[in-house]
Amino acid sequence: MSVAANTRTSINPTLRYRDAHAAIAWLCQAFGFEQRAVYEDGEGGVAHAQLTFGNGMLLLSTARDNAWGQLMAQPADIGGRETQCCCLTVADPDAHYARAVAAGAEIIEPLEAKNYGGKGYACRDPEGHLWWIGSYDPWAEPA
Repeated sequence: MSVAANTRTSINPTLRYRDAHAAIAWLCQAFGFEQRAVYEDGEGGVAHAQLTFGNGMLLLSTARDNAWGQLMAQPADIGGRETQCCCLTVADPDAHYARAVAAGAEIIEPLEAKNYGGKGYACRDPEGHLWWIGSYDPWAEPA
């Protein structure tokens, strides 16, 4: 298989939020995402949004009780549990940690050096989605 021509990333995590507008604002403030596009759904929600972070992109929309939405559960629906986690690679995990804490991120794992390299932390966003953020770069050459 080949990657589609002219794409910057070949995989884009996608999350659903009950209040997608609030999530977009928080992710930009707390984590440093940049809003690329937001398409309204005509019902007060978000049909599709694109947020960029470096050369990566997060897609998100408003959680809906439709056929596709019924295949997913929000963390609040399943006791705060998640079935996946988004990871961000940042140059300065200390500054990023301070920014996220200031924005009210719920810290799950404190900022610390990792035995596999880099430094990072884990947190939840306001709707309970898990995030791991740190300086470990999985694309870097192994030591």
